[in-house]
Amino acid sequence: MKRRPISISEFVIQAHSIWSHQWLVLTSGDFESGMFNSMTVGWGSFGVMWNVPFAQVVVRPGRYTYQFMEQYDTFTLCALGKKHRDALKILGSRSGRDVDKISEAGLTPIPSTRIAAPGLAEAQLIMELRKIYWDDLEPGHFLDPSIEKNYPDRDYHRMYFGEILAITGTGSYSII
Repeated sequence: MKRRPISISEFVIQAHSIWSHQWLVLTSGDFESGMFNSMTVGWGSFGVMWNVPFAQVVVRPGRYTYQFMEQYDTFTLCALGKKHRDALKILGSRSGRDVDKISEAGLTPIPSTRIAAPGLAEAQLIMELRKIYWDDLEPGHFLDPSIEKNYPDRDYHRMYFGEILAITGTGSYSII
């Protein structure tokens, strides 16, 4: 995949579409040691907080990736094209505790440019992030009662805010 560095001032993304329809791959851990795990994520946000560009992701405590998010300071978010939809389904439905799901999905981990967590060679977009904040969702704070239906097992997500440190991507993610 032909990607180039994209500055945050040139970065464009259709946030609702990428989370709801395209999905992203969250990878946390350390590429060099081979200790990392990936999962498909479909909920999150992008913006500016505390004067830094961020992406926010949520991970349930039961997910294997949760352990990596707790142990390591960095993570990547990768966007893949439509031809990788089956790979995204594998990453979202199988546990890295049990299988090498990245290999099973036919994806190739690659070193990032600034952080320990790997990106994916097949990605159209790779965002490299450093955790800057986390918090647990509190069901008592849900103002809309329908939110609770997303948690029949009461396994509320942990939110992670990551400062966007580097972006590489295809031209479709840049205004230039």
